[in-house]
Amino acid sequence: MTTLSVVIPVFRSEGTLAELHRRLSETLPTLSTDHEIIFVEDGGGDGSWDVIEGLTRADPRVRGIRMSRNYGQHNALLAGIRAARHDVVVTMDDDLQHPVTEIAALLTALGPDTDVVYGAPREEQHGVLRNLASRLTKIALTEAMGADTARNVSAFRAFRTRLRDGFRDYRSPYVSIDVLLTWATTRFAAIRVRHEPRTIGVSGYTLRKLVVHAVNLMTGFSTMPLQVASLVGFLFVLFGGLILLLVFVNYLIRGGEAPGFAFIASMIAIFSGAQLFALGVFGEYLARMHFRSMDRPVYVVAETTGPGGPG
Repeated sequence: MTTLSVVIPVFRSEGTLAELHRRLSETLPTLSTDHEIIFVEDGGGDGSWDVIEGLTRADPRVRGIRMSRNYGQHNALLAGIRAARHDVVVTMDDDLQHPVTEIAALLTALGPDTDVVYGAPREEQHGVLRNLASRLTKIALTEAMGADTARNVSAFRAFRTRLRDGFRDYRSPYVSIDVLLTWATTRFAAIRVRHEPRTIGVSGYTLRKLVVHAVNLMTGFSTMPLQVASLVGFLFVLFGGLILLLVFVNYLIRGGEAPGFAFIASMIAIFSGAQLFALGVFGEYLARMHFRSMDRPVYVVAETTGPGGPG
């Protein structure tokens, strides 16, 4: 058996942490020779940190990291991954939707030829719009990761801790753990596992946040939007050339009348829109270069609790 670090980003989940800890404490000793549970409180503003402090006093294998403000799930995960001390990192949500008993299946799939295993849900437990936004995010991830496994990504994952060396010096405020893992390996796998419906609280990942995350993935880790802008420009050039050809045929050969103001205005609007679209895409990339040049921190840890600090 190997040793495990379970990293859990926490956001307004004071009602589920004690039960999650109980389930982990029952299961992890049967899966590993040693383990730790790292709760990363991401500035939710509720009583989650008080619960984490209580768990660290009761269990020496629990460690807590409190962010100075809300940075986002992936930033919190990065803080926990960098603090992990054992051979394999398992990440999971704080809402009890990821069954602790399924960790065994992830570890079994993490064989000699695999570095990362995702526990994809057999059935999505969200609404139609949320599922649609999740699919959009996975399409963006497929482009950013360059791997078909991206279509099966999940916050429930297991990977070898040594992979973090591939993004040891990463400092951009835009974080995607799944993309960063591709900087260290191409050996991904995914299995289908059971996901439970959420019974306590509401998800912090709203439709808007998922769409923003997808845009950040596409513009922060991929050149696909630039390629789309180039394609749109090329198509509008072809469209304009076709229109000019039709005008030439109508005006010179068939003796038709020259198009009027409405035609010219619509052509200007079309081409101006295409140019503004391309400029907007370029602006997104320039904005990200600007934010990176500011050297903003990925996260700031306010305090830690548990044995030995964050490591």
